[in-house]
Amino acid sequence: VVKAVIKEFDLPVSVDTYKSKVAKAILEEGASIINDISALRFDPDMAETIASTGAGVVIMHITGKPKTMQKNPSYKNLMREITSYLAESIKQAVSSGIPEDRIIIDPGIGFGKSFSHNITILKKLKQFKILKKPILLGLSRKSFIGKILDLPPEDRLEGTLAASVIGIINGAQILRTHDVKETQRAIAVAEAVL
Repeated sequence: VVKAVIKEFDLPVSVDTYKSKVAKAILEEGASIINDISALRFDPDMAETIASTGAGVVIMHITGKPKTMQKNPSYKNLMREITSYLAESIKQAVSSGIPEDRIIIDPGIGFGKSFSHNITILKKLKQFKILKKPILLGLSRKSFIGKILDLPPEDRLEGTLAASVIGIINGAQILRTHDVKETQRAIAVAEAVL
């Protein structure tokens, strides 16, 4: 699949994995970014695997593991804890040889976060600028949008666009989305105003 996408489109390809063996194989096929939901923590070989290829990395905050992350997530200080977690992973990435300019951060909307945590992250997103890394947001069709609108994932476009524009206003530079054309249009308007 990666080979076919790279052949068809002249765009950098990002693949989600927290397994270094998968990352190595994917990077050998031509992918250029690994999106690691564990921020390099689930697999001790991940940082060095990425560094050895010159690829970029998205390090994301998560509490717990994917199977348990939504079981009553709690924080004493949400923004401080996420910032500290990401800062530690940035340090690990750099010490493993990943260049500073190849690191992107993701606060992990929906990954070990309650409804109120997700809203707080979106409101206070600018606080992550202290880390001096591009901020990626994965908001598209998320459950917190569904909770606000009382709609299933396939009917959350307008909510996703609203959250995406707020994310851009508050400092996000990269959006992961299902609805690329619509998101590009909404962001073009937001950026023209900004």
